[in-house]
Amino acid sequence: MPPCAPETEPESDMSRTPTASYQRTATAIGSSAILMWAALAPLTTMTAGIPPIELVALTFGIAFLCGLGWLLLTGGFAALRVFRQPIRYWLIAVGALYGYHALYFLALASAPPAQASLIAYLWPLLIVVFSALSAGGRLRVKHMVGAVLGLIGTAILIGTKHTGPESAMHPAIGLCAAFGCALIWSSYSVANRRFSTIPSEVMVGVCGAVAVLGLLTHVVVEPASVWPTNGQWAAVIGLGIGPVGLAFLTWDFGTKHGNVPILGTLSYAAPVISTLLLVIMGRAPATLTLLAACTFVVGGAWIATRRV
Repeated sequence: MPPCAPETEPESDMSRTPTASYQRTATAIGSSAILMWAALAPLTTMTAGIPPIELVALTFGIAFLCGLGWLLLTGGFAALRVFRQPIRYWLIAVGALYGYHALYFLALASAPPAQASLIAYLWPLLIVVFSALSAGGRLRVKHMVGAVLGLIGTAILIGTKHTGPESAMHPAIGLCAAFGCALIWSSYSVANRRFSTIPSEVMVGVCGAVAVLGLLTHVVVEPASVWPTNGQWAAVIGLGIGPVGLAFLTWDFGTKHGNVPILGTLSYAAPVISTLLLVIMGRAPATLTLLAACTFVVGGAWIATRRV
């Protein structure tokens, strides 16, 4: 069944999902990644002082080691055969994960953080739009309305988080990099459906490749390495297991077999949940703007996912 088709319509050739129930299950599994990504900011605040590219290498390395251990435990060395996939898939997946993070760090380092974050978080809206352009896809009014409401809520949230003076060395480069983030991740999430026959377990190997690229980049670009403290190690491990590790496996499965437009719209909940966690942790104040943002995001998600 195509990503945007109603349950009563016949399945298209592009779909790999055998039943509507299977698609709903895949969508639910994919949405779990959004919850894990919501923990990205709170955990990252606990790693202050670690160079960003080094952090990429550490977290993706932990994700790879955990995933490798899981594969060996459940399937033995035979399970590693899953890594025998077309080189085109490896280039696209590794390029998307590594390219997104590289551009994201460049954006935050070069442009005002609030503006860069907002532009980078256009990827859920672009997922909804791009899914309509894919073969077999059909964009519904409720998806567009929900996505726009989610974008408004995200704009309110991110636009009020940065209260200090903004410094930007190269704002034009930074904002272009932020848009590149949104373009890369949304394009990958939609195009990933073309690889629906490739098991999501391959993402374990993708994480390993990203970790190696991150390590090489860190050695070349960043002046020094920082050995994490005990508290930082706890955060790094948490990042590697959840937002950087398991989240990519569940998102991969969801975008291959679930409803991509709905996943794109639900993704707007990530910055809201993340901010709520920061409030609970005492790292951000509770404000009326947060309530307004939540209203837009939750309302948009409800409109996009409701049955009509």
